[in-house]
Formats: sequence, structure tokens, C-alpha cells
Amino acid sequence: MKSIRVVAAIICDDMENPARIFATARGYGEFKGKWEFPGGKIETGETPQEALHREIREELDTEITVGERITTVEYDYPAFHLSMDCFWAQVKAGELVLKEAQEARWLTVDTLYDVEWLPADLGLIEIIKRTMS
Repeated sequence: MKSIRVVAAIICDDMENPARIFATARGYGEFKGKWEFPGGKIETGETPQEALHREIREELDTEITVGERITTVEYDYPAFHLSMDCFWAQVKAGELVLKEAQEARWLTVDTLYDVEWLPADLGLIEIIKRTMS
């Protein structure tokens, strides 16, 4: 099975005490309309943090501060294995401009399940919920 290594930014209002997190709905592909955290593939020679900075600039036209790694999600989709390094992040400069996603929302602990998450993100949501509670 093919393995894909990606990074995800859990962009929040405050990395020390997050009350809101930023999520996006995919604007393309098999999972169009499902919700996820912005990020993408790690390119050869990049660290996960470097990939995250690049991906957020490309997807959201924003500079972020990358915080601690929350977890690495390992998930088997039917066609590939996903390995996703997930980091806390905060907006450093710029506005969050949707360049690829079809929609975005700031979610609170009470609204985390108001969107339909991609399967790989569900375990991560539980970890985030505990941190936000």
C-alpha cells in the first residue's frame, strides 16, 4: 500500500489556551466538502515544520507560528496509508484567505462536531477537544 506523509496545522486563537480552531472544507477530489485541517504533503528535504509554513502560505496566504506537535495520525484509507504530523499553530501575519478550500470555520469545543470530518481527523479531534476543555 502506498504511504503518504503530510502535515496539518491546527490553527488556533491562542496556543497556550486554545478556545477556537480553524478548519477547512476540501474544495476538490474524492473527499470534496469534508472537513480537515490545512496542510499538505512534505516535500523531499523539508522538515515537517518547513512543509507546514510552505503549505499554509500556499493554501491560506498566511504566515504562521508553528507550535508543539500534537500527535502523528496513522490512518489506512482504501487506496493509501496516511501519516499526518499535526502541530498547533497561530496566525503570525496576514489574513486567512481560502485559495483551495471551499469553506472555512472557526470552531469551539462545543461546535467541533458540527462539521463532517475526514475519517483520519476524527481521533485528532478527540485530542483537541481534551486540550480545549
